Amino acid sequence: MRLDQAVSRLFGLSRTAAATLVEAGDAMVDGVPRPKSDKVSAGAWLEVTLPAPVAAPAVVAEPVHGLTIVYSDDDIVVVDKPVGVAAHPSPGWTGPTVIGGLAAMGQRVATSGAAERQGVVHRLDAGTTGLMVVAKSEQAYSHLKRAFKEREVEKRYHAVVQGHLDPLRGTIDAPIDRHPTSDWKFAVISAGKPSVTHYDTLEAFRSASLIDVRLETGRTHQIRVHFSALRHPCAGDLTYGADPALATRLGLTRQWLHARELAFEHPATRDVVRFVSDYPDDLQHALNVLREAN
Repeated sequence: MRLDQAVSRLFGLSRTAAATLVEAGDAMVDGVPRPKSDKVSAGAWLEVTLPAPVAAPAVVAEPVHGLTIVYSDDDIVVVDKPVGVAAHPSPGWTGPTVIGGLAAMGQRVATSGAAERQGVVHRLDAGTTGLMVVAKSEQAYSHLKRAFKEREVEKRYHAVVQGHLDPLRGTIDAPIDRHPTSDWKFAVISAGKPSVTHYDTLEAFRSASLIDVRLETGRTHQIRVHFSALRHPCAGDLTYGADPALATRLGLTRQWLHARELAFEHPATRDVVRFVSDYPDDLQHALNVLREAN
């Protein structure tokens, strides 16, 4: 494969970051710098000098408008996340975060995990609303991390996708990895990580469908990528090919995607706990417009 592609896959870098590194002469094949388009093959000796890691941003205790606590005890806190809020601080993100909001509420979280995402056992995109659980005790952190890894957590989303799915109920089994040419995007890639999405149509409209989605795996942007690959992107998701005219008609400025239901074994009691979140105002408005047009 191409040298920049090899560096990208081996080190988990975006294609752009890998190409920049190769062009700077920081990737040598058998002791010789090569152009990014040169092909490399098995058996070649690849020497790569990686850039210094970016310092992790600090957690700032800052009230987050619209962030509500659904449930809290000594081990876990379940929140309903509003739009425009990231799960935790990250390089390049300057907006509000769930962790910062919890700190402002006086909520203690587990110290396990990287400093900027302590207690975080799963994430939602900043543009996706809904339920998210954060560990407060170290026992809960270990238990929930394992449960997510072993696919024991039931994660259900509701989404409005463009058009009508055929079949109305089914499973999408397609590997996902970083987009080969666009930073911050992901795509169905043959050599990507296994990714499985189950869906069921709940309601059909003239130009779109409301669907229930159950994730078997939890890849970044998984729902958005899978339905975009089927030519049925989430309404309002311009990043993944949604129709801007439909987004305007529905009043959407982000993807219609909501983490509707979350169920898991409580790390302390071992009882199954289940939480459900109502649609936020912008998604409910879009749904009303679709229903009125039927």
